[in-house]
Amino acid sequence: MSESTITPAQPGGNAKLSKISEAVIRIAGNSQDGIQAIGGFLARLAGRSEQDVMTFMTIPSTISGGPSIFQVRIGSGEVLSSGDEADVLLAFYQHSYEDHVSSLKKGGIVLYDSDHVTPKPEWETEYRHVGVPISGLTVEAIGGTAKDKGKNIYALGLLAKTFDLNVPKLEKLIAERFTGKDTSILNNALAAFHAGYSHSLGNIIDVFQFLASEKKDRAQVVMNGNEALGYGLIAAGVRFGAGYPITPWSDIMELLRRELPKYGGTFVQCEDEIASISMAIGASYAGRVAVTGSSGPGISLKTEALGWAIMAEMPLVIVDVQRGGPSTGMPTSIEQSDLSIACFGGHGDSPRVVVAPTSVEDCFYMAIEAVNIARKYSVPVIILTDQGIATRIEAFAEPDLEKICQDLTPNLDPIPDHKPYDLSAPQGITHHVAPGTRIMSGKYPVVTGLEHDEMGHPTGSPKLHMSMTAKRRKKLQALGAELPAPQVYGPPEGNVLLVGWGSTEGPIREAVNRARAAGDAVSSLHIRHINPLPNGLEKVFSAFNHVFVVEMNDEGLYGYGQLASLLRARFCDPKIRGINKTDGLTWKVRDILDRAKGNFSDGLRKM
Repeated sequence: MSESTITPAQPGGNAKLSKISEAVIRIAGNSQDGIQAIGGFLARLAGRSEQDVMTFMTIPSTISGGPSIFQVRIGSGEVLSSGDEADVLLAFYQHSYEDHVSSLKKGGIVLYDSDHVTPKPEWETEYRHVGVPISGLTVEAIGGTAKDKGKNIYALGLLAKTFDLNVPKLEKLIAERFTGKDTSILNNALAAFHAGYSHSLGNIIDVFQFLASEKKDRAQVVMNGNEALGYGLIAAGVRFGAGYPITPWSDIMELLRRELPKYGGTFVQCEDEIASISMAIGASYAGRVAVTGSSGPGISLKTEALGWAIMAEMPLVIVDVQRGGPSTGMPTSIEQSDLSIACFGGHGDSPRVVVAPTSVEDCFYMAIEAVNIARKYSVPVIILTDQGIATRIEAFAEPDLEKICQDLTPNLDPIPDHKPYDLSAPQGITHHVAPGTRIMSGKYPVVTGLEHDEMGHPTGSPKLHMSMTAKRRKKLQALGAELPAPQVYGPPEGNVLLVGWGSTEGPIREAVNRARAAGDAVSSLHIRHINPLPNGLEKVFSAFNHVFVVEMNDEGLYGYGQLASLLRARFCDPKIRGINKTDGLTWKVRDILDRAKGNFSDGLRKM
């Protein structure tokens, strides 16, 4: 916590009031305790209070649950990561305390449930310990029959008092959470919250108050990446989706199943991944861009039908919310190891578009961009997100939906003639007409996964296969030529360039800020369009002595990860090297900097 001013005491209280610009709060317990709910309330309150916020969570992959954390960073200024170290640790159990006390800054606050936690004497001198019998006091507040269910809301009250949070807004958020439930559930939740808020901590702990944030130009919305992507697809005009449940894609599926019917659309849960993509392809052929999605294991199953969509030149959006792999891997951990299968998965030459949003806000707008690319180039587009950005909560400016929302209703007006695979089309870009469209010549095309002529009829002609293969390639080359080169964060030349993709943008930018404050010549570049790559990257790379690609995947056989491999193959530049990890956790800013410095031959050379 960054303190700016301190006043002696609050009127009527013993604790001093400290003004802070930001705070990192880590909540540790078991997944059954509703700790994600506490973090969600804090994050959404921050967004509604015009503050910046970013979260991080870990959850067990077993049905029975287990140890879990939720970390939220709230700031009056820009927040780029969920924070390397916590200012406050809220620990519900002994294991929560012992496993996570090391995540605290020295002198940080441990707020613990004294019914279940016994502090370690050796740590009491390093951290400020505040014990509250949270479980027992929750029972007292809402009655013995409830046991300690509701202790998360009691703890939320403690945090609200500690950080002088807006109680009416929190009450509204709690009421929204329990909308549709029995009124007794809401009443118990509010009783637990007020009991926690009213609990006196005496002068043991300061009361912290966030500095006022700058007034935002527009109202903020608060959501996680899966929600943003789902709503972005709806805004883009998608009205059909098909999928099969798998963590962490399932939240998008559930959102679309709930929301699409409100806009005249449909989402179908299919019997498996193959049926899901096949049904989505059929819906796209019917005249509107459809969506399907999954995580790594499901993408593997979809690859054969994906090849069909590429051969038939069908517009389609495929969402891949990456998780740890291979095989079943680590379903609830973060990894960026699906880039290779997204770009190259499947047999034959099968070019497809791959994009990767960088933030929760970008998930919304990238969904719209993906739909528009699929429509313009008649090609499948894969959106690569990951478990981190999928579950991460952020606040961003409310989109101007009147300007953004699209209507993709197909035009069924008669046309004179139609060749869906016209080889004379500029840059190889052609489109299908929706079935039911009258073609005045009477010559109706067909669609097949076999190689075909301009009307779609199967052919074994070597000449046509070469021409059609080139046609499918030229479309992506045309897209690559149109893409703008990504902007360098920091000076356009220097010693070190940190390159990233997907959800790592915030920590990488914070690493740049920290390095430059220390006098190091460091900049960064984040690539949103991965296949095809935008033109001009080689000019950016040439202005730096070292290019380190920061990824959450393995360094591979030759010492660099999947995006670094793609960049080295594209630019034949040996100074492109990898900074990789596969621990299932997000990057910490200090780890990025330490790894970058460690890549120098002397290990001590200043960047």
